[in-house]
Amino acid sequence: MPIAHEFEYAKPETIEEAVGILNKHGTDAQVLAGGTDVVPGLRDGLVSPKLVVDIKGIAGLSGIKREENALRVGALATFTDLIESELVQKHVPLLREMAMTVASVGVRNRATITGNICSAVPSCDSGPVLLVLGASIHATGPNGERTMPVAEWFTGPKTTALGSAEIVTSVSLPIPQEEHGAAYVKLGRYRGEDLAQASVAVLALPDSEYRIAFGAVAPTPLRANRIEELLRGKVFGDALIDDAKKLVPDETSPIADIRASREYREHMLPIMFERGLRAAVARLAGDGPAYGAQLI
Repeated sequence: MPIAHEFEYAKPETIEEAVGILNKHGTDAQVLAGGTDVVPGLRDGLVSPKLVVDIKGIAGLSGIKREENALRVGALATFTDLIESELVQKHVPLLREMAMTVASVGVRNRATITGNICSAVPSCDSGPVLLVLGASIHATGPNGERTMPVAEWFTGPKTTALGSAEIVTSVSLPIPQEEHGAAYVKLGRYRGEDLAQASVAVLALPDSEYRIAFGAVAPTPLRANRIEELLRGKVFGDALIDDAKKLVPDETSPIADIRASREYREHMLPIMFERGLRAAVARLAGDGPAYGAQLI
């Protein structure tokens, strides 16, 4: 189906120029990066901007680099860039494991992690992983640059803390300073190009510290604070896992939609959580499945 909606097109060369355009046109403008959400939205009539602002020509928004004890992922870095990055594989392999589950090769070659969090759909793959990694979002707007923790980013389904004239320039990820193990478990209807029916990210740290986040089972991706508190400092074993699984319904509020029923999500979540937790703990110990292995 062709795109029937008419719109103006701008391709700024600097972030300042792009911000100026957005500040002038407000909600009538739509930012275009990878385009894997925007273009289908235009085609299907889900979005109808008067102006599309293509930021792909702005220097400095691409690439993945290390800055002291963090990795900075540029706004134009694709999921394929994450998968192929030696820095990501060495320091935050969880990010690579998540990226490998996103859609298809063709989509991963275009889609950006920044676009993924800007779309802010509850099922976005990046959300739970960025939450457990303690990521920060960097944006530039009319009032200059600002940084916000990812915990404050998602404000509701398809809504974020980003201002209408702001552009995300990068995402930074603290590099864990101690050994760690992690896992991302995604439930889909089939392998390949599919959104998550449910997802869970687990980060296991020394001294029985854990970070856990769920996706696609609440209005926004969310940290499982009560489960983290239960696990903290405890001896890892079957009894503790069973106690933690009992808290999963208290942390999540899945709905029924075209991809899965509420009951199916509720049934699968404890199973996914257990598999992710066991894999993360095993990886912390230098054992367990390789990153990228199918866990569900």
